[in-house]
Amino acid sequence: MTSAESTKALAHIREDEEETVKEHLEKVANLTKEYAAIFESGDTAYLAGNFHDIGKYSSAFQKHLLYNGPAVDHSTPGAIEVKSLSLPAAYAIMGHHGGIPNSGTRGDKCGEETFFQRIKKEFIGNGDYSLWKSEIVLPAKPILPNWVCDNVSFLFYTRMIFSCLVDADYLKTEEFMNGAPLPRGEYESLECLHEKMQKKALEFYDLERRSLDDADKTPEEKLLIQKKNDVLRACIENGKNFEKGLYTLTVPTGGGKTFSSLAFALEHAMKHGISRIIYVITYTSIIDQTADFFEKILGAKNVLPHHSGAEYLMKDSDKDNLTSDDMRRSWAAENWDAPIIVTTSVQFFESIYSNKPSRCRKLHNIANSVIIFDEAQTLPANLLESCVSAIAQLVKNYGVTAVLCTATQPTLQSYFDAEGCNDIREIYPQSEDLYALLKRTTILDLGEDFTYDIIADRIKNTEQALCVVNLKDSAPEIYERLTKQGELPNEECFCLTTHLCSTDRKIQLDKIRWRLKEGLPCRVVSTSLIEAGVDVDFPVVYREYAGLDSILQAAGRCNRNGTKSAADSPAYIFGFDGTKNAHTTSQNISAFKTVKKNHPNELDAPVSVEEYFYEAYNIKNTDVKGIMKWSKKGFDGSQFPFKKIADEYKLIDQNTRTVYIPLEYSCGDAFPTGRELCERLRNGERGRALFRALGMYSVEVYESQLEEMRRVGVVDCFEDGDFAILSDNFRNSYSSKTGLCTNAEGGIAFFDE
Repeated sequence: MTSAESTKALAHIREDEEETVKEHLEKVANLTKEYAAIFESGDTAYLAGNFHDIGKYSSAFQKHLLYNGPAVDHSTPGAIEVKSLSLPAAYAIMGHHGGIPNSGTRGDKCGEETFFQRIKKEFIGNGDYSLWKSEIVLPAKPILPNWVCDNVSFLFYTRMIFSCLVDADYLKTEEFMNGAPLPRGEYESLECLHEKMQKKALEFYDLERRSLDDADKTPEEKLLIQKKNDVLRACIENGKNFEKGLYTLTVPTGGGKTFSSLAFALEHAMKHGISRIIYVITYTSIIDQTADFFEKILGAKNVLPHHSGAEYLMKDSDKDNLTSDDMRRSWAAENWDAPIIVTTSVQFFESIYSNKPSRCRKLHNIANSVIIFDEAQTLPANLLESCVSAIAQLVKNYGVTAVLCTATQPTLQSYFDAEGCNDIREIYPQSEDLYALLKRTTILDLGEDFTYDIIADRIKNTEQALCVVNLKDSAPEIYERLTKQGELPNEECFCLTTHLCSTDRKIQLDKIRWRLKEGLPCRVVSTSLIEAGVDVDFPVVYREYAGLDSILQAAGRCNRNGTKSAADSPAYIFGFDGTKNAHTTSQNISAFKTVKKNHPNELDAPVSVEEYFYEAYNIKNTDVKGIMKWSKKGFDGSQFPFKKIADEYKLIDQNTRTVYIPLEYSCGDAFPTGRELCERLRNGERGRALFRALGMYSVEVYESQLEEMRRVGVVDCFEDGDFAILSDNFRNSYSSKTGLCTNAEGGIAFFDE
């Protein structure tokens, strides 16, 4: 390419339209700068945007673009040119297609694996990109914020610059290739949502006024309505008055913390000009429940539930079948460009520690937000330090207000102290009075010499009962004892585990709620998936020994609506004789037993909860994978091990494989059946939309279990065993009542009635 041709170096082509490299770089740089301005880093971000694609000035790239020539590394050149001005920008540029690499060491030889190896690459001949100098001026060195002062803050900051660059690059490329910006956004403003919240709050206040003259309500019921509104009033008032920072909202089950936390967030947003509100929830089973609640108040188009089974991702992959709202939601899921986000803790924290463009793209939109960590006690203990570190970085440096919201508040002050967040403030300090008022159950210890037969007999003698156990294999064993020889009709008994696919769990929960509401017999055996936030109300609950937080969550499914006295609403706890639990569960049980010994008659009191978390965290390694060790000190010579951390950071260890279930039905008319989706998969179709749709029909199994099922022929494996489909010859290995039988030899034991 001659010097005269340099002004025609192209970044993209579309039909008869061309976009020059210079045009693309300017557009991306300006948008990247706009994104990063919120955390005072516009100059660094502009540098990253303005140099990210200078490798496209080479003849080699132009041949690739115009004549379908060989692929070209056009990311490394920009990193080479800006490394002396800004390492965060250099790492972001180098990773904007394939992901941010580990730093490696200065002694690394030229290659493709680490930052230092790639920096040593030579671009000569057709790879020479030096024509950028005729169109772009290398700027002055941007000033690094003074809070980027150690390895941890550097890694976090670089990912945020990376996020700004990637999102801007995607959007500006998308805009050119489509001929115009896509109709993203179009949400109502947070001011409008604030007005809707206030209108709903007035309804609660009006209910309180009317209850005073309601002769049908008892003094206790009237006091409860008043106390719940006291929580709401405190959240609204403190949302207005509190500065940005780190807070707790400790409210017992039934205290209205979901709406009250939303009220705090919206008031706080109005006070501080905050961009969005993010709800982080541990369990996918309650995301839709929470999102539906918000949608009824704020409008469906303003709420983005982001998880694999979200409806707008469940439609057919053909975009012609998507509504405009579906499309906007799908686009918003890419970068969280929506006012209200409801997502999982897996999605949230794994994105923060990722090095991949698609996963990190959303990170810059977390800045200047209110984040509500619902059921905060479920933050994984083995990764607690890294979770706390991420929250602390956001609060200290990126304009975030974080709220740890739960009925059983973990004792995290010392962990936040270590991260420089020294003052966690409670939004509703009077919560102890509310705990006494909202005490709806009596926890009774039955001892630890139970068997499956004993617990099954107790459940049989109660028309409506919930039993929560620790192991997935325990639930079907007890269920089988309930229904054997027709002692109890199948329609009265339910078994909930993750061996059921999401579609069947949803159908089962709908049936359970209906039977409870109608006063019909309903006996449920479940793993812990039913505990956190699932809206069911049983007169009696049984809970196998576990962590105190899990026990209290299970007890929260007993007399949830407060229709009986606590004395008449038993939550029984028990242990199985000789059962071996997982290591983590055993540690939780050990901490619980210490508290049980010290506070046998007040297990649901805040003092017991505080002591439990103190014991539990002392027992456990809270950085079991070494994420924070690597973040602070590097790994294997790499001072900044971006890729290593991303590869290892998993909230749930994924030594599992997916089995898809070809169900003949779906959980609603808008959804394709499992059989339809599995047939598309068998016919060779692959794609993100298809796999997300299949998520509603998936069951995770251990690799050894999958191998045994494959050997017997229960499943057909694909992609070297990455996933499998239940074989038509073994359809009875899956039951809509008990789920997938992972015992291959007994795989045809469960039959659907």
